[in-house]
Amino acid sequence: MAAELRALLDGPEEELLARFAGRLQFGTAGLRAPVGAGPLRMNRLVVRQAAAGLAAYLLDTVADVGSRGVVVGCDARFKSDLFAADTAQVLAAAGIPAMVFDGVVPTPLVAWAITELDAAAGVVVTASHNPPADNGYKVYLGDGAQIVPPHDIGIAAQIAAIDPTQIPLADPHDGLISAVGPAVREGYLAAVAGVRLCSDLPAVTVAYTAMHGVGASLLADAFHAAGFDPPEMVLAQRDPDPEFPTVAFPNPEEPGAMDMLLDLARRVKADVAIANDPDADRLGMAIPQPDGSWRRLSGDEIGWLYADHILSHTSGSDRLVVTTLVSSAMLGRMATDHGVHHAETFTGFKWIGRTILDRPDLRFVFGYEQALGYLVTTRPLDKDGISAAVMAAEIAALAKAEGVSLQQRLDDLAARYGHHVTRELSVRMDPVNAATAVARLQADPPKMILDREVESVRNFPEAGLLRLTLVGGVRVQVRPSGTEPKVKIYGEAVGEDPVAYLQAMVPLLTN
Repeated sequence: MAAELRALLDGPEEELLARFAGRLQFGTAGLRAPVGAGPLRMNRLVVRQAAAGLAAYLLDTVADVGSRGVVVGCDARFKSDLFAADTAQVLAAAGIPAMVFDGVVPTPLVAWAITELDAAAGVVVTASHNPPADNGYKVYLGDGAQIVPPHDIGIAAQIAAIDPTQIPLADPHDGLISAVGPAVREGYLAAVAGVRLCSDLPAVTVAYTAMHGVGASLLADAFHAAGFDPPEMVLAQRDPDPEFPTVAFPNPEEPGAMDMLLDLARRVKADVAIANDPDADRLGMAIPQPDGSWRRLSGDEIGWLYADHILSHTSGSDRLVVTTLVSSAMLGRMATDHGVHHAETFTGFKWIGRTILDRPDLRFVFGYEQALGYLVTTRPLDKDGISAAVMAAEIAALAKAEGVSLQQRLDDLAARYGHHVTRELSVRMDPVNAATAVARLQADPPKMILDREVESVRNFPEAGLLRLTLVGGVRVQVRPSGTEPKVKIYGEAVGEDPVAYLQAMVPLLTN
């Protein structure tokens, strides 16, 4: 650390300011930044301050936090184990029991454990699908859902009041620090096996990659518990590695990230290919084509396959499906066709979790966001790439039993509900400029985009999102990313490609 600071002092002023001209802000995504020195980076001092602020907030707001405690887990990124250990020691010093997973674990298992152990909160040290240099700090409350306002604001205020140089630490062997026992993992696996909706299906060949993350072991055990043969794994990407040596960007959405998986799928003649992101809360999918090639599906296409399967194999008018503002409108049409309730909420899976909690009168059966986040069961109240993988295997096995391909499944859905075409485009810019650019468009939205008149304008200030509906039904939406330095632009049309309208938005954001 001393050498890093000396290099900063000897280097360009811009880098020094990028590290020290402010403090990393705690928001609804918790913390996320590159690992390094300075209050604008992820390091042990910043993590200890965050843990102390969380402890203070819980002591103020949860009367029995001293008996319920906090679950703590981490992935395999740089310093994740140290950040998790520091969190446990800060909590214990504040009189709060810390139940810590032994070794690296997928995020869904930590989220599931919170309600299983009746904890007051949970912490996962992970940067999910971010670049290798990053790490992060995600917080859940006792209901098992990610924090939303006003809790993030309250925690941030407590963090700001903490002197980072005066934070008590308990001894690593303090009696308030304990290990999460194996029964939690076993309970999760039993629950994941229960997501299956069909039995007596033929064997199915699944190609899988953990993308150098922490999902491989739990997913293999989940397949076994659910009665599926072990997936064929990309061995070069099976074991956790914070360097992510075979992928430039460890996100199944990124071009090229699934190339090794597709090579394996072709070799083993797989029925479906699936990928988890590094903390295994997301799931990417690719399917074979009639000519022998493989096609990577969009997040919406995967969502349509899940929705069709779940709505076709469950019953009841009290069913609820949930998606986000920037996901496809097709789920709403499917819900209407099946006579079930449909809710659309803000961007981010935390809002799907909140919507489920807010509708106890309805029976939640499926929720998704187009950024490869899927929930095919009732727990945890967050996206879960492990249970989603089990259901993906079942969908592929059922299609095989019925003699149809997964591409035919999608073609049938397009024939029933319209050929929905969804596109995304990102414009790189720092978070402040991103928010300013979108706010400027919200204040003065365009009247025309290319050859189409803007028929309606709708702002969603809570999500920082602008929705423009053009003549002919083309939908264009823009928002600043909550976790990356970019503005995201989303388009959807039925029977045509909306990409030109997304491209036309770029100069409106950058000029």
